[in-house]
Amino acid sequence: MPLDRRAELGEFLRSRRARLRPEEFGLPDYGGRRRVPGLRREELAQLAGVSVDHYVRLEQGRTLHFSEAVLDAVARALRLNDVERQHLYRLARPWSEGDRADAPQQVRPGLRRLLDSAADVPAYIVGRNTDVLAWNRLAAALITDFGALPPAQRNLARLVFLDEGMRSLYADWPEKTRDVAAYLRLDAGRHPEDPETAALLDELSAASPEFRQAWAEHQLKDKTHGRYVYRHPVVGELDLGFETLRLPDDPDQALIAHTVEEGSPSQTALRLLASWAEETRPVT
Repeated sequence: MPLDRRAELGEFLRSRRARLRPEEFGLPDYGGRRRVPGLRREELAQLAGVSVDHYVRLEQGRTLHFSEAVLDAVARALRLNDVERQHLYRLARPWSEGDRADAPQQVRPGLRRLLDSAADVPAYIVGRNTDVLAWNRLAAALITDFGALPPAQRNLARLVFLDEGMRSLYADWPEKTRDVAAYLRLDAGRHPEDPETAALLDELSAASPEFRQAWAEHQLKDKTHGRYVYRHPVVGELDLGFETLRLPDDPDQALIAHTVEEGSPSQTALRLLASWAEETRPVT
């Protein structure tokens, strides 16, 4: 089944209400005897300057035809960041053809050549639902041999949550799981009608208690930049940054390239990894 936008909208708003403390707004906490964490609906409506009924209809998803002014007011009251604000707008506005994701994802030949030319850094392209669409040799050496996997298994969320090797590859695997779940939730909000999204969420929910826990946190995170520490079985520890370039003509595709500090032990390890990848390259 496609993502239930009304249910997702309600859960998102409740999760953001729950993280706000009454004392932050000068509201009484009634001696800690609140039945719900965070702000009540009535309090949030008052802070947003909308009627309680109006806010309740929004949180219950009774309609997806709220004005931009109402959504702006609720976003301000909930103290949403830019990523969360855009997620709210996508969930609370009428569905459009842009939400559909029927066409197969294709990577332009020029982008594949760009990946191959970046021989000294791991780089890959992620599409909808965290599908890995293309990669260079160093990315395969660092993360996994994507080419040896069936196309349906070339998916970061499946790998991170269901592949035992990923637990040891990432020094902070729990952090990686939270990041992937937060990115996947953001992506699901972009295409709530995509049946492949629903199938992936069902699969992960059934197979991974870690995914169920991370998904229940309702976090949102775009893949922009950051760093991860890898514990590679061949070359040891690598502390690598990453930068993300989202394609202007296809925002569902993002090119992710790792970076390394000049002269660092991680740069030496990355060069060793590149040599190892070249030595183990299949003869054609």
